[in-house]
Amino acid sequence: QVQLVESGGGLVQAGGSLKLSCVASGSIFSIDHMGWYRQAPGKQRELVAAITSGSSPDYADSVKGRFTISRNNAKNTVYLQMNSLRPEDTAVYYCNAGIVVVTTREMWDYWGQGTQVTVFS
Repeated sequence: QVQLVESGGGLVQAGGSLKLSCVASGSIFSIDHMGWYRQAPGKQRELVAAITSGSSPDYADSVKGRFTISRNNAKNTVYLQMNSLRPEDTAVYYCNAGIVVVTTREMWDYWGQGTQVTVFS
């Protein structure tokens, strides 16, 4: 079994910062891509940022220059540093990872349970 557990969400004033963390645990052989998605009420889930195993990041246009994704491969952890937060960043943020499991050596997509980020003006 594999689990992704997020932390770091909360309530913050516009212009403030938050840092999200997501730790993967379980029967992990290797981790390919890791990323963060978000879903606001009444909207579809969207990609916020993603990072490959070679640490090449990709960002949604709406967060470029404000958010930074990073990963610690030794700790199976991905982070999302969010600066200059705006009310429109309010959403549930989900961690995602492509993980090769020990038993079958197949890659599966896993999701965390989500963490709420609320930005007030």
